[in-house]
Amino acid sequence: MTDTSQDTASLLEVDKLSVNYGLKGASLCALDSVSFNLQAGEAVALVGESGSGKTTTALAIAGLLSPNASVSNGEVRYRGKRLPIDDDTAMRPHRWSETSVVFQGAMNALNPVHRIIKQIAEPCMLKLGLSRGEATKRAIELLERVGIPADRGTAYPHELSGGMRQRVMIAMALACRPSIIIGDEPTTALDVITQAQILKLLGELRSQLNLALILITHDLSVVAEACDRVMIMYAGRIVEDGTVAEIFAKPKHPYTRLLIDSIPNPASGKRIIRPIPGDPPNLMNRPSGCAFHSRCPSAMAVCANEVPSLDRFGRERVACHLHRSLTQDDKVAANV
Repeated sequence: MTDTSQDTASLLEVDKLSVNYGLKGASLCALDSVSFNLQAGEAVALVGESGSGKTTTALAIAGLLSPNASVSNGEVRYRGKRLPIDDDTAMRPHRWSETSVVFQGAMNALNPVHRIIKQIAEPCMLKLGLSRGEATKRAIELLERVGIPADRGTAYPHELSGGMRQRVMIAMALACRPSIIIGDEPTTALDVITQAQILKLLGELRSQLNLALILITHDLSVVAEACDRVMIMYAGRIVEDGTVAEIFAKPKHPYTRLLIDSIPNPASGKRIIRPIPGDPPNLMNRPSGCAFHSRCPSAMAVCANEVPSLDRFGRERVACHLHRSLTQDDKVAANV
């Protein structure tokens, strides 16, 4: 297995996962050998521009890929056991009970013609074998846990605010006591005050229930608030992986540095937004070498021809030719 963690007793192991989409008679590689581990109680963010592979990674882990997508290589293991992510029927017992998803658009994810208490109770009956009365009682408990009064359980989704609908999605995700929650940009459509409330709620639930969290986001301020570790994705690959403190203090990959530089920081006097030049690559015609080389201010000749490997430097992983200059003796001395 790829060296993705120093701890082999991981809750979730994603090993060389590759996903292709069939599009207009062609095969588009959306994920290319993505590997990482997730520990119990850990919060990991997947960050990158649109099309970088964040949501595809999450959907593949949950076995929720669209019909035109297929896992071309690799596997996902939960507590050491391989998950049948490419078989919808075989994957059903694992969803909700082991891994659940909080989707971005709660109004689209919730059924508009059913009361929310019924929608939370249903997976409890199907997955936990509870009676209707027991499932309803659990649904009420979950609503109260996420800060919604029990009497609001009779409401329909359109009768709730955006923040309350997102809380309902979190309650549904908790229904069958999973160990991992995947949040697919769960705060994107919310105002900043409600966003802060949802992030605080997720943090409290992680602490209380020892939940592991995979958070997909474009917003690095959300990462700083809610996560322990961050993985930067570009063109279907992980280009940098490290703790939030390490990545923000001293990013190694040029793409990571540009992402951080594109965020204004009034506290430090930085108010100018500096966009990353160029456009993300067309995955139908993936560029040779490092996919970021045409936009990279530090690009070298080797970058256009050779794909950099994702190498470990201490606790971090980086895929960049700039950091291949370390000799093997340097790596040994650094305990890499």
